[in-house]
Amino acid sequence: MSEEQEYLRLASADNFRDVAGTGYATRDGGKVRTGVFYRSNDLRLTGDDFEALQAIGLTAVIDLRSPTEIAVHPDPEVPGAENLHFDAIGIPIERLSSLTSRAEAVALMDEVYRGFVVEEHCRTAFGGVLRQLAAGGPQLFHCSQGKDRTGWVAALLLHVAGVDDPTIESDYLLTNARSAASRARVEAEIEKHGGPDLVAVYEPTLVVDVEYLDAAWAAVEELYGDRSSYLRDGLGLDDTTLGRLRDLLRDA
Repeated sequence: MSEEQEYLRLASADNFRDVAGTGYATRDGGKVRTGVFYRSNDLRLTGDDFEALQAIGLTAVIDLRSPTEIAVHPDPEVPGAENLHFDAIGIPIERLSSLTSRAEAVALMDEVYRGFVVEEHCRTAFGGVLRQLAAGGPQLFHCSQGKDRTGWVAALLLHVAGVDDPTIESDYLLTNARSAASRARVEAEIEKHGGPDLVAVYEPTLVVDVEYLDAAWAAVEELYGDRSSYLRDGLGLDDTTLGRLRDLLRDA
């Protein structure tokens, strides 16, 4: 199978991709299995992209957005796939509206990522997502931009699979390249209503940065000591669930 075939792209969901990339290497010489778990931004799909998504044979579409976000753009019904909802707290809209500087925006993003670990609501959501994914693929999970809530779940999955941190970070940062078109549309709307200076203020909330991911990992170490304890005690995942995820994720 060619790289192009392995790496399905959807024009109308530009941050859609396989969690495994084209088969990331693991620390022990194995690789991550493609075609099992997919990640995306919201699914406002063209007819052709809907057909391509349907052809994957998804068993579930997992929505990490809030009820308010879902009401604006509900997920399509993909034949054969169950629509599931795990509300993980994203960037608070009310906080966005009060930002006045890039520094405030960066601090907000650090706070959001720490919240993935600190907030019980988030731990409940992310634990539920990983237990659902352990039921088997192919499954898709997504949020609005496919970068923060979705990016955290993908990072956890790649860690469970045995992928090293530099590779996890590179995969995480792919969002900035993959979602350039959809980000440009958001920036155009911001500029239209608030001018170019406001675009510069908001820019840290529209991209991913390793600083944000590091804020979440630091919270894991601070509160749980290590990632294994976070998965077990923070997200409530037992050895059976983690073992199923590893088996699904790994080709060897």
